[in-house]
Amino acid sequence: MYPADLRARLRAALDPAPSPVPEPGDRLAAVLALLVEEPELALVFGRRSDALPRHAGQVAFPGGVADEGDLHLAATALREAEEEVGLDPALPEVLGALPPVHTTVSGILVVPFNAGGSYLMRRIDGTQGIGSRMPLGGAPLDSIDAENLRRWIAQGARRN
Repeated sequence: MYPADLRARLRAALDPAPSPVPEPGDRLAAVLALLVEEPELALVFGRRSDALPRHAGQVAFPGGVADEGDLHLAATALREAEEEVGLDPALPEVLGALPPVHTTVSGILVVPFNAGGSYLMRRIDGTQGIGSRMPLGGAPLDSIDAENLRRWIAQGARRN
């Protein structure tokens, strides 16, 4: 797994139990930003099926709209990651959430969760929806914090 000091810094900076309140008529959703080592740190993205009615072919983090049966938003992100890329929800270590992002066109308030560990790439074989991994540019581990994670997520979204 990635170093304990990185895990501790991210845990300290991320929200462990977000409880966002969507605007009237909006829905809640969660995505999982998987931070992995391979051997350098990278973020994992998936490519949505071209057959989907919404967001077909888009590159995105695994995630989706919360279901009534989800205990919390992190459970939503883990359930969706299992459905979309075959990730066993018991495997990742969820460190916390970044601030929610509102999608104006869809009326969805999205909460991005960070999870990771070196074991993830051994468990995901690339055939179940993983589109790409975005290396974090050889960033030294001591430079990685929640602000840099937000910046890398935004850069990856623009690249893909």
